[in-house]
Amino acid sequence: MRRADPTGPDGPLVLHANLVSGLAVDPEEREVLRAWAEQAPREAWLLRPGDVLVSPVPVGEEFLRYVCGLTGVPRDAVAVVVPPGGGTADPYPHVVGAVGDRPLRAVLPTALDGAAIGLARALGVPVAPYASPAEAEAALGVTGLLNTKAGFRSAALALGMRLPDGLVRRRAGVPDAVRELLASYGRVVVKPDRSAGGHGMVFLPGTTSTTGVASTTSATGATSAGDPWAGGELPPVGGPEGLWVVEERVDVARSVSVQMETGPGGTRALFSGEMRTAEGAFTGYLSPLPAPAADVGATLEAWGHALGGFLAARGYAGPFGLDAMVTPGGEVLAGESNVRRTATTTPHAMVTRLTAGAGSGTGAPAWATGTARTPAACSFGEAVERLRGGRLAYDPARGEGVVLYAGPPPDGRTWRYAVIAGDHAGVAYYERRLRASWTGTG
Repeated sequence: MRRADPTGPDGPLVLHANLVSGLAVDPEEREVLRAWAEQAPREAWLLRPGDVLVSPVPVGEEFLRYVCGLTGVPRDAVAVVVPPGGGTADPYPHVVGAVGDRPLRAVLPTALDGAAIGLARALGVPVAPYASPAEAEAALGVTGLLNTKAGFRSAALALGMRLPDGLVRRRAGVPDAVRELLASYGRVVVKPDRSAGGHGMVFLPGTTSTTGVASTTSATGATSAGDPWAGGELPPVGGPEGLWVVEERVDVARSVSVQMETGPGGTRALFSGEMRTAEGAFTGYLSPLPAPAADVGATLEAWGHALGGFLAARGYAGPFGLDAMVTPGGEVLAGESNVRRTATTTPHAMVTRLTAGAGSGTGAPAWATGTARTPAACSFGEAVERLRGGRLAYDPARGEGVVLYAGPPPDGRTWRYAVIAGDHAGVAYYERRLRASWTGTG
């Protein structure tokens, strides 16, 4: 067993990018987990001198040097380990090999799960922000519950949040629930209990989501409220006893979220924004919420504080997100909670870090994430040079520009980017120029 860092909060961390976790989806969903694992390199933006990043996929050297160049961390002051097995192997011996006898502060996981706690125990350090692995383990129950659709519905209704009308059923009961809600509302959405990013959702009837975009898993077996539907289109998520949530399918003008942090000292809002979606799946984010959405933001924060209190009372400490839908009439309806570091947590931390003291503006910057495609496959270095040649690359002096925040994509063309600017208009300006430069669409 290793010893904890005696210097306390200033000691190095083991950043455990455990995206290959059953916390959000079933472990059998290997293709989904593999796609999520590709985003693990973004955790490099959290690295500080002495830290170790445990990643399920390799982190390219060009990308790592790019990150260190913008954060000011010497490349040789940090380490990255990639255990075999795509994130399933025990990372302990690889971490020990990277840090030697240096004391560590804690393990900071993407998701609080048994694997993260096991690594912390083996290293003899806490799981941040808990005082001990035992305290973290005591929070596993509520963490698992609030990362499910059914668990969230139960807690949200008890806390007074507004939700779409819905029913929770095991697989065999889903067709009856669908028929019941179709009779009342004419259309429904069927969600697996453990799912993130829109994976496994089914829209009935028809083949479009509430925003008019075709769903990747839409069922076509029902075309009106009176048609029979036997559930044959349900993906195998969760197995025969898995839970499903069948909900009224509402018109959605906007999908929004608030990211919070909770613990013994209380709950606080970190940031909020609007989610970008395509085919029912998360594709990007825009923060902060625009000024006309002040009422929406206030509602989200109030619900977030209530949920944070619920979590803290059951031992959870750390970040969580609350997603919601806004109807064309302005009604806010809660959707789900994500009790972990989400797809927006690290980009926000990156933006905060890069813009500290940068530029001449006051207040928090606006930022967005998304994807853009280059005309042909290219290396990470070539993509960065494209940004620099187009005068789009993030400029630390001005605190604005485009950052390739997640490393090179598998296809060499579909690049995850973050745009940082002083306001929403600046973000839109950079995004227009990026698309014009890279795709010629303007």
